[in-house]
Amino acid sequence: MPCCHHLREVEIPYLTRNPIDPAVLLAEVSGPGRGGTTLFVGSVRQSPEDGPVVEIDYTAYEPMAEAEFERILREASDRWPEARIAARHRLGVVPLGEASVVVAAAAPHRGQSFDACRWVIEEVKRRLPVWKRERLADGAEQWSDNAGARHPTGPRSSGS
Repeated sequence: MPCCHHLREVEIPYLTRNPIDPAVLLAEVSGPGRGGTTLFVGSVRQSPEDGPVVEIDYTAYEPMAEAEFERILREASDRWPEARIAARHRLGVVPLGEASVVVAAAAPHRGQSFDACRWVIEEVKRRLPVWKRERLADGAEQWSDNAGARHPTGPRSSGS
């Protein structure tokens, strides 16, 4: 069975500026032949490495990011042809505790579901051209790419 992104009747973007409802993604991947379902929800958090983050402002060149998301999901579909996978990444300001990225995978068996879900989120973090500006409790800001590499001046403009 092909991945759900090939079966869309209405084109749903992978990037959204609205809160992500994991139940919507679970509905996209569910089916009677898929007994193992895995859901990954990545939320804005505080940590010793990141400091007292209160929100993250995500930005991307949307046509490029959508195309890369499509490639990632197509590759996942090729690796796990019996699985259905749905994913969304939020853009704009995401407050502490809210989801910034969600991946759902359903397959006939749990192992396929876990593997597909983990592979997609790892590839999204590695390859998706999304930048984040973390806003800290003291008002300071720090830029990083989706993989977590810090960049003092933020994303490069196309003229640089």
